[in-house]
Amino acid sequence: MTHLMNTYARLPVVFERGQGVWLWDEQGKQYLDGLAGIAVSGLGHAHPKLVQTLSEQAAKLIHTSNIYGVRHQETLAQMICEHSGMQEVLFCNSGAEANEAAIKLARLYGYQQGKAFIKTIVMDRAWHGRTITTLAATGSEKARKGFAPLQDECFVRVPYNDLEAIQQAAATHPEINSVLLEVLQGEGGINVADSHYLQQLRHLCDERGWLLMLDEVQCGIGRTGKWFGYQHSGITPDVITLAKGLGSGVPIGAIAAQGRAAGVFSPGSHGTTFGGGPLVCAAGITTLKTMQEDALLQNAEAIGLYLMQAFKQALEGSPGVVDIRGKGLMLGIELNRPCGSLVQRALEAGLLINVTRDNVIRLLPPLIMNQTEAAELVQRLAPLIRQFLQESA
Repeated sequence: MTHLMNTYARLPVVFERGQGVWLWDEQGKQYLDGLAGIAVSGLGHAHPKLVQTLSEQAAKLIHTSNIYGVRHQETLAQMICEHSGMQEVLFCNSGAEANEAAIKLARLYGYQQGKAFIKTIVMDRAWHGRTITTLAATGSEKARKGFAPLQDECFVRVPYNDLEAIQQAAATHPEINSVLLEVLQGEGGINVADSHYLQQLRHLCDERGWLLMLDEVQCGIGRTGKWFGYQHSGITPDVITLAKGLGSGVPIGAIAAQGRAAGVFSPGSHGTTFGGGPLVCAAGITTLKTMQEDALLQNAEAIGLYLMQAFKQALEGSPGVVDIRGKGLMLGIELNRPCGSLVQRALEAGLLINVTRDNVIRLLPPLIMNQTEAAELVQRLAPLIRQFLQESA
């Protein structure tokens, strides 16, 4: 009997330890990690630099409070701003909390401009979190079901990658003052925003004085081969939200702002008890330093390209494969039918994967994965996909 709330359809496995891109369960079976805890464990498992950092910091100081200075916060904020082009950072505990803060910032920004009510444009298939407000911004009807009333009146939903739809929304909703979107949708099916679309969206936000807010919770921190997904398009947003890979498994989130979005918050307008403690910020510092020292952005780009080409070659001619897409080590293999059963099949074959939108196999391996390990991933997964397609034809 378990006393846990029934909120997860858990797979029948409990992991005991990990090393690099590998995990071992309680029975000693070994698994290749193609998911990294859903884009969290970028440094893999038990990375020696991270283990040392956590051990040393835990022996010194874990928590004080944000009513005092936290030196590690200042250091990590500076590093994030240097890599992103932002000016200021607020730390929190998760991606949902970071997105909640971004929505609050947009509303306060509007209030300070004398607007009594504002709306934010969000996208079809978006995923921004499970709090009541971020759930309203999220585009998954499955996740939203049963939680009405949501704050839907505060959001205008448009198709992804469609600038004309945003222009039409602007013409009919004068309350709009911001746009929130993922540069690369994760839960939505590994959908990549077009660079020209993002550049035109940046121009439109500048024209109208809107805030361009980018959710980099899943695609940020080097996963696409650059520090942040938007850097592939050569733009700088007003706000970014971060979490997942920032702490390599230690829970930490952040919202960063620049330009007209900087300076909107002031003492008392937002806060968090646990956000940005010494332990989690130490983990963030080590994560970013290690990624730079070990050239993990370049590795993500190279191994991601290898995986893309290898899967296209391995699955060429397979009826039922709709598309193979993504950037860096954030890949999706879309099939023309629901394929959730592949998760269990892969588990039995010693491989961790995920399926999103019912028919998109999502791969988010650790950023440290080498080509030999990537080849192993393809060798384990491609035959399972081909077999599944044959059996379900």
